[in-house]
Amino acid sequence: MELKEFLEMMERRETVHTMSDAMMFSGQMTQRALEITAKLNTGYHPLEEVQEIFSELTGKDVRGKLFLFPPFHTDFGQNIHIEGHVTINAGVSMQDQGGIYIGEGTLIGHHVVLATLNHDLDPAKRGDLHPAPIRIGRNVWIGSNATILHGVTIGDGAVVAAGAVVNKDVPANTVVGGVPAKVIKQIELLKDR
Repeated sequence: MELKEFLEMMERRETVHTMSDAMMFSGQMTQRALEITAKLNTGYHPLEEVQEIFSELTGKDVRGKLFLFPPFHTDFGQNIHIEGHVTINAGVSMQDQGGIYIGEGTLIGHHVVLATLNHDLDPAKRGDLHPAPIRIGRNVWIGSNATILHGVTIGDGAVVAAGAVVNKDVPANTVVGGVPAKVIKQIELLKDR
């Protein structure tokens, strides 16, 4: 299987069955991601070098678009999409096979988990993977230790409170928190700046 074919499969949200060619390919890509993130997470790297390594990991140029504090973890790497001026704090983990899209100006707190895969509930098929993308809008703030689950879209300007588990879409310009996350309040936008 080739990367393009696998990514198209993920975009169609096709199930990845245990021992399938797609599962084997995903495993190979995991080894690649582990090798690159080991380089990223070992020793000190200036920002330009961090961006260079992250570009290698994702296959997309993030120079001038990303401020990342290692360590960073992912088990795929090739389905992360960063619009620009994104900050990712230390200890963030992205399970990105299903696709992670991060909008301009987004801040991601320490130890946030973005998980685009789910396992089957049927014990006989528990190893099967069900992908769905995570889409994060512009100027979103995700607090430390939050978990965003597969298939969730977070609207522009939203805030996810620290420790929240987000299993449903988050409307724009709202604050959500809790387990599972619920809307806490609307964000009052300043009309005159």
